[in-house]
Amino acid sequence: MEEEEEFGELEGTPMRFTFQQLRAATEQFADKLGEGGFGSVFKGQFGGERIAVKRLDRTGQGKREFSAEVQTIGGIHHINLVRLIGFCAEKSHRLLIYEYMPKGSLDRWIYCRHDNDASPLDWSTRCKIITHIAKGLSYLHEECTKRIAHLDIKPQNILLDDDFNAKLSDFGLCKLIDRDMSQVVTRMRGTPGYLAPEWLTSQITEKADIYSFGVVVMEIISGRKNLDTSRSEESIHLISLLEEKVNSDRLVDLIDNNSNDMQAHKQDAIQMMMLAMWCLQIDCKKRPKMSEVVNVLEGVMTADLNIEHNFVVTTPANFGSTGNVSSSAPPLASDVSGPR
Repeated sequence: MEEEEEFGELEGTPMRFTFQQLRAATEQFADKLGEGGFGSVFKGQFGGERIAVKRLDRTGQGKREFSAEVQTIGGIHHINLVRLIGFCAEKSHRLLIYEYMPKGSLDRWIYCRHDNDASPLDWSTRCKIITHIAKGLSYLHEECTKRIAHLDIKPQNILLDDDFNAKLSDFGLCKLIDRDMSQVVTRMRGTPGYLAPEWLTSQITEKADIYSFGVVVMEIISGRKNLDTSRSEESIHLISLLEEKVNSDRLVDLIDNNSNDMQAHKQDAIQMMMLAMWCLQIDCKKRPKMSEVVNVLEGVMTADLNIEHNFVVTTPANFGSTGNVSSSAPPLASDVSGPR
C-alpha cells in the first residue's frame, strides 16, 4: 500500500491504469514485442490508440527505475522522446504504458545480420535518426527545468516510428541534475560498451550521454555492434578500431559496406565520424554540448577537429571531473570502454 501511495501524490503524472485494464488491452499479454530493461514489452490497444506495455519482471526489481521513469518522462514532452501514456502500480504489478513505435528499436535496423532481411538504411535515413537522437538529448540536457542525464543511450533504447523518426526511450536509469550542480555522484549504471570513461571515478554529468551518443553514431555509420565477439580479435571493439583507423587515415574502412548508398556518401560519412570522435573525447570537458552537436548536424557550425584521437581508457586517469570520490569497487577500465 505504501508503494502505491507514492504515486498518488505526484503532480502532473500520466494516466493511471488498473492491471485489469492492461490485461484486456493486451489480450492477456499475448503479443510480446521484446524485452527491455527490467521487463518485457507487449503490444496492446486502448481506445483507438495502439500502445506498448512494459511489464516489470517481478516485484522489487527495478522499483527505483520504475519511479524514476514515471516521475521523469511523465512530466516532459518532446517529439524525440517516447511518450509515456500511463502506468500501473497495483499490488505487486508494475507496468508502464507508452506510445507504440511500429518499427521497433534501432538495433533491428543497423546491425546487418544474415537473419535480418531488412535492407540497409540509406544515408539520409541514418542522418535523420542521428539528428533526432541528438535533439532528444539536447532537450533533456539543456531545456528541462532540471538537467536530465539518460545514462543508458544505446540502439535498443532508441525507437522508430513508421517514417524512421527516432525517439529516446527507457528512462529507468536517468538521473536528475540540479542546474547549479556541476556533477552528480551516482552508482554504476548503464550498458558495457556505451559507458563513458568517467564512470571509473563515479563522477557523472550529462556528458556521459554524449560519449554514448558517439558510440551509437559509430554503430549507425558502420552498421555493426560496438562490441562484436564474432569478429577477429583486433576488430571486436569498434571504438578501439576507430582509434586505429583515424591514426592510419583509413576511416573509410569503417563505413558500412553492406550499403551502396553509404559507400556513395563516403565523405559525408567521414564528416559524421569526425563529429562522433568529438563526442568520444576521454576528458568529458572536451566533448561538445548536445546543442552544439545539433548545430553541427544542421550545418550551423562545424565540429571541433582539434581533438585527441584516443577514445578508449587503458588506465584510470583524469577524465575531466573534479574532487575525490571513493568507490567501494570501481569498475575496471576494460568494463567501461571495452577491450583493447
